[in-house]
Amino acid sequence: LIVMSLALSPLHAISPLDGRYWTQLSPLSQYFSEFSLIKYRVLVEIEYFIALVPIIPQLKNFGNDNDGNNKQDEAYAKLRSVYENFSDADAMKVKDIEKVTNHDVKAVEYFLREVFASNGWTSFQEFIHFGLTSQDINNTSIPLSLKHAIDRSYLPALKRDVYAPLRKMAEEWRDVPMLARTHGQPATPTTLGKELMVFIERLNNQISLLSNIPYAAKFGGATGNFNAHHVAYPDIDWPSFGDKFVNKDLGLQRMQFTTQIEHYDYIAALLDNVKRINTILTDFSRDVWTYISLDYFHQKVIKNEVGSSAMPHKVNPIDFENAEGNFGLANALCEHLATKLPISRLQRDLTDSTVLRNLGVPFAHTILAFRSLARGMGKLLINKDKIASDLDNNWAVVSEAIQTILRRECYPNPYDALKQLTRTGGEGTKITAAILTEFIAGLNVSSSVKEELSRLTPFNYLGVMPDFNTIPDLSKS
Repeated sequence: LIVMSLALSPLHAISPLDGRYWTQLSPLSQYFSEFSLIKYRVLVEIEYFIALVPIIPQLKNFGNDNDGNNKQDEAYAKLRSVYENFSDADAMKVKDIEKVTNHDVKAVEYFLREVFASNGWTSFQEFIHFGLTSQDINNTSIPLSLKHAIDRSYLPALKRDVYAPLRKMAEEWRDVPMLARTHGQPATPTTLGKELMVFIERLNNQISLLSNIPYAAKFGGATGNFNAHHVAYPDIDWPSFGDKFVNKDLGLQRMQFTTQIEHYDYIAALLDNVKRINTILTDFSRDVWTYISLDYFHQKVIKNEVGSSAMPHKVNPIDFENAEGNFGLANALCEHLATKLPISRLQRDLTDSTVLRNLGVPFAHTILAFRSLARGMGKLLINKDKIASDLDNNWAVVSEAIQTILRRECYPNPYDALKQLTRTGGEGTKITAAILTEFIAGLNVSSSVKEELSRLTPFNYLGVMPDFNTIPDLSKS
């Protein structure tokens, strides 16, 4: 057995997320890496200490200089600069401490004790992590980093890479008539723009739901009852303190009745929501893939790119296939996280800890899929001639319109008459404009109805569409 000591690099990373795709995904490390987890823990610990200062008698002199002058604001700024300027070197200090403590959150506490000592605040060190358990820090820092990831990375990427170009295509091709297909067979005509707006409406609905999911947090001591806080300072209203700290200072939503850990029900809801968006975009990817195979779209040829190692002529729809694959991986992980996290034995087991360390992985695969869709949509060239040709070769789809008008005129058994026309004539017989013209001429209806029927074509039998503006354009928000 040969053991190789290799530094992490794109060539040696176990996951392609940290290897092949690192350059595309590195911004996500601000929210989901080991570094970011430590940084957010430091943030919460510091903000918690600052929140304690006004209510704990032993902290009343925090920030005073040697002459007793109140320099509290300066002390707060200096404390906050620790997480605002948090560096790799700081994170490594925490990791070095963890090698001794074998406890990641306690390592953060000891790191901050060193910060306090270096600033002359040794007498206040015991109020770092005061009365807390690790999950008070984890179940605030993780939802806070998740909130920032959604607001600053996921939603901007969704709107920029997918929603905006998709909406632009829908607007541009709003009035392009197209043969619809149900069960893979020719069906009542539609427009290309309207079919793309189907996905825009679905995305709007899901983004709206996503924006209403709270980022829940747990903050209440070892088993959620502020036991240690209350026994030390029974006159302080600790639940109200916790609500203010979590809801106002951190911008999260504190759950009132918890075990040692947060319920994770809202994280599960968010992951299910992300999964639905991915499912919608998988549906879109497959539809575009099919339109490409029907020659409704050509793809721009990128000089020097190779489509097939064996067939030089090929330009494959790889971007839509890559998107579909990454959405599938993301959804599998979202499913596991959403079903596992809300389950914990009694007041706490550790299964959530190792699982939560993978919270960023489905988002990474999702962002990759967004990028693939952006590249794919950027290569699409509409083939209006082929779309028109398919319509012109399927005059049978007008039969629905003819039989409906005949029903209006109380013509006897119009459905059966059209069914007989469109399904008989032998193999290879196709309903053409001429055949329909002859059929209409032989109908026992008024000349005005015949004229009305004769005006019907696959190109104008398009129904009515809602105003696209009834669906808000989220790319502008």
